Amino acid sequence: MNITTIAHAAGLSAILAGTAGAEELKYANWAPPMHTITAAQIEPLARALDEGTGGAVTLRGFHGGELGAGPADQFVRVVQGTADMGWGLHGYTSSQFPKSLVLELPGALPLDQPGYEALWRAFDGELKQEYPMTEVIALWGSEPNILMMRDKTVRAPADLEGLKIRVAGAISAAAMEALGATPVQIPMTQVYNGLQTGLIDGLVSGASVLSDFKLDEVVGTVTTGPNFGRLTFYTVMNAKAYDKLPGEARAALDAIKGAPISEMTETAWVATAQKALEAARASDDTEVIDLAGAGARAFDDALAQVTDAYVARENAGAALAAMRGE
Repeated sequence: MNITTIAHAAGLSAILAGTAGAEELKYANWAPPMHTITAAQIEPLARALDEGTGGAVTLRGFHGGELGAGPADQFVRVVQGTADMGWGLHGYTSSQFPKSLVLELPGALPLDQPGYEALWRAFDGELKQEYPMTEVIALWGSEPNILMMRDKTVRAPADLEGLKIRVAGAISAAAMEALGATPVQIPMTQVYNGLQTGLIDGLVSGASVLSDFKLDEVVGTVTTGPNFGRLTFYTVMNAKAYDKLPGEARAALDAIKGAPISEMTETAWVATAQKALEAARASDDTEVIDLAGAGARAFDDALAQVTDAYVARENAGAALAAMRGE
């Protein structure tokens, strides 16, 4: 480790851990510390609070589930005050976020449009009620979902027939069922072992997980092109903890929360995904199948029913329209 790296690490440690006598806020991160969330969001939030309050209020990241195991419990963990702030996937607790999850639907948004903008467009009118007892810090989407398989090749919907595919929540589960696969819902932290042991044949998620969770070591083929939707995420803060912040701390947090930190986080997610996908293309151990035209439409046509049925069932037409800017 060189001097520059040591100095950066020392400075970051001071920001995240705080100084003597400072009010320390706890950020629950269920992922490992090297995950994209740390540099993309936790560190900028920590810097904003530290600089905005002269070190009087700091933010410390508790990584790898240190404040409690189980990514699915993140929202409750913040509401109960175990953590002051934390991030999670809407799909892990699908019943809590029926309208926020609209953005995860196949074809809900074109693949090249930002997810965070869509979520914030719909927030005040359609989504806000899904986040009780919290202050919403960030809402963002992942890069587009792709298929990542252990040792199967997927070029057409029929290739998924009977395969066990890991999904993040109810929407991706319905999508895989529509394609003939058997959905298996397990946390991302268990996917590496699931692929390695054959518990699952593959997963549908964004390419960032190839590097963030080292799945590049156990994924043999990747299929891109169809609009499988995308994952969506939230970062929330306990409402009482937010209300108790000193004025300068709240001002510092208000200046970065919402669209600014959401855009920063999503941009980092997409960059991680692009780098991971480029590495997969360059690897002799991974085959990347890029579908286009009729090949992609075969999947999109089969998945349209999933989107239509969900929007009708959840009375989410207005939420979808708001996300699309219609």
